[in-house]
Amino acid sequence: MSGSQDWPRTEAEALAVQDSLRTQVEETDQSPAPGAAGTIAVGLDVAYDDARDVVAAAAVALDAATLEVVEEATATGRVAFPYVPGLLAFREIPALRDALDELGRRLGRAPDLLVCDGYGRAHPRRFGLASHLGVLTGLPVIGVAKNPFVFRHGVVGPDRGDSAALLDGTEEVGRALRTRRGVKPVFVSVGHRVSLDSACAHTLSLAPDYRLPETTRRADALCRRALRESA
Repeated sequence: MSGSQDWPRTEAEALAVQDSLRTQVEETDQSPAPGAAGTIAVGLDVAYDDARDVVAAAAVALDAATLEVVEEATATGRVAFPYVPGLLAFREIPALRDALDELGRRLGRAPDLLVCDGYGRAHPRRFGLASHLGVLTGLPVIGVAKNPFVFRHGVVGPDRGDSAALLDGTEEVGRALRTRRGVKPVFVSVGHRVSLDSACAHTLSLAPDYRLPETTRRADALCRRALRESA
C-alpha cells in the first residue's frame, strides 16, 4: 500500500499525527450543490479479514444527479495499524488512498465529494476518518456513520429530513439525520471543506430510497466482494 512504510506504528505516533493534522481541517463550505449535474460523489468503505490480517478498500464514483455508478476501484493489503478505539482511520487510510488513487486514474479527474462510512468532527479528538482523508486529499469530505459513537442526541422527528444535534456536552459535533420515515437515523458530521448543513443536504440527496447513502451502499458491497476475491 502506498506510503504505508512511513505510516505510524504506535498509538503515540498516531496521536501525534492527529494533533498535527487536526489544525488543518477547514469547515468553510467548498462542496458542490447537492445533486448538481456533472458532480461526482465517491463512496468509501473497507472490509477486514482478521484471520489473514487483510483489509480491502473500495472507492465507488457515482453521478450525484442520477446516482448511477460512473467508475469504481479497489485495493487490498495488510492492515496497517492495530485496533485502537479513536484511531481506526490509521487502519483504513492506506488502502483507501490506494483505491482513491486508482479511481482518480480511471476517472481522469478528482471527485467533487467524498462520503466516508465513519466520522469526521464527531470524534473524541475531532479528527475522524472523514477529516483525516479530507486533509490528506484536499477534497470536500463528509462522514455518515451508522451509530453515534460516544455522543448523545435528542429526539429525531419521524419524517425524512428531520434531525437533532449530536452533542458532546453542549458542543454540536454532528447531527442525527432521518433519511427515511420509520428507520433509524444516520449520524452525519463534517470532514473537511463542507458545512454541517451541506453535509446533511448531501446525505439526503444521496439517500433517496434507503437509510444509507447510495455511495456507502455501493462501496460496502464492492469492498466485501474484493475481500472475498482476494482469498
